Amino acid sequence: MNKRILCLDVGDARIGVAVSDPTRTIATPVEVIHRVGWGPDCRRIRELCDRYETDEVLSGLPLNMDGSEGFQAEKVRQFCAQVEKRGLKVFFQDERLTTVTAEEALLEDGMSRAGRKQNVDKVAAAVILQQWLEERKQP
Repeated sequence: MNKRILCLDVGDARIGVAVSDPTRTIATPVEVIHRVGWGPDCRRIRELCDRYETDEVLSGLPLNMDGSEGFQAEKVRQFCAQVEKRGLKVFFQDERLTTVTAEEALLEDGMSRAGRKQNVDKVAAAVILQQWLEERKQP
């Protein structure tokens, strides 16, 4: 496989974005999109997909701790339906505890509270993407 995949950590105020390398081995944080509305948000995601030459998007899905889907998961699915209208294929990955993992990684790096707030969403997207990549590695 020689195609990148863009990953989103969709929240109410921000969307963390990460991307894989072309061999789908390594996830790298890219940016944080500050939510404006479905139209501008989806346009930015389309621009990023064009930049990284992909039409595939992975979105974190915020499941409840028991694995069921709740209100927040439904909001993410509705947003991703809009992303699909831009000609992109969307896949989903369980994102439980990924923000906690991202926060811990940033703390270990000694990042300030303000720095963590600015970066946690894109690092969480990278954590989601890396988990997805690991699950699909060829043995």
